[in-house]
Amino acid sequence: MSKGTFATAINCMDGRVQDPVTRWMRQELGVDYVDMITEAGADSAVALGMPWQVDSIRKRVGISVEKHHSTAVAVIGHHDCGGNPVSNEAHHDQIRNAVRIIRSWRFPVRVLGLWVNHLWMVEAICDSPPPGS
Repeated sequence: MSKGTFATAINCMDGRVQDPVTRWMRQELGVDYVDMITEAGADSAVALGMPWQVDSIRKRVGISVEKHHSTAVAVIGHHDCGGNPVSNEAHHDQIRNAVRIIRSWRFPVRVLGLWVNHLWMVEAICDSPPPGS
């Protein structure tokens, strides 16, 4: 049996966003599975988190990339986030900053910033190709 293809989501722990993000990533990225790394207010956790928190996320992304050969990593923010109750504009800024931070980890993957809107639909905020593409 084939192991399948993977992408990685750094997503909020909020259960409302798990299914829309998984469906979007499977469809748009053409992968079989999505490794889910969850944190309350994931966009803020990467963009503004304490060093130990960011390092924990980085280590888990590394496992997904190294062991599952994940080809893309997405960081997600969403409407009505209890863990990061800021404006949509602040979320979008944090998503863009989080993408820059994830890119600095130098994993050979595409890095995306995603937003789950008030209709629970996924929107791409930014997209950074793998290094050397």
